[in-house]
Amino acid sequence: MNLGTAFGAFLDPVADKLMVAATLVLLCTKPLESGVFGQFPWLLTVPSIAIIGREITMSAVREWAASQGGKLSEAVAVNNLGKWKTATQMIALTILLLTRDISLSGAASLVGSGVILLYISAWLAVWSLFIYMRKIWKVLLM
Repeated sequence: MNLGTAFGAFLDPVADKLMVAATLVLLCTKPLESGVFGQFPWLLTVPSIAIIGREITMSAVREWAASQGGKLSEAVAVNNLGKWKTATQMIALTILLLTRDISLSGAASLVGSGVILLYISAWLAVWSLFIYMRKIWKVLLM
């Protein structure tokens, strides 16, 4: 059918960000219980704050850049780093959601992978925000 609207194009990324934020908040409400991770209830909170903060900041910056048009819009165009961030984030969230029930066999080893991927995703999120801000700064100084 190939149907699409401007409102749908705007709302789709917003809905994606809301689902990710809701999942991160859900994961933070129940600390990890498997293995060594049970000793650190804040373990998922740190990357979650970084990821949610980056998404809020980038959404505001992209909206502002779109209203300014021109080179600012180009400065905040999606890049490969953002795609890697999203991929690692989705894999991490899937693993962490699937392993919330620690009665699953092998859950403890998977939890470690999920936590590591979530931290990688948070690092990529902060790094990509830095790159976007640097591009915007260069455009503004021109």
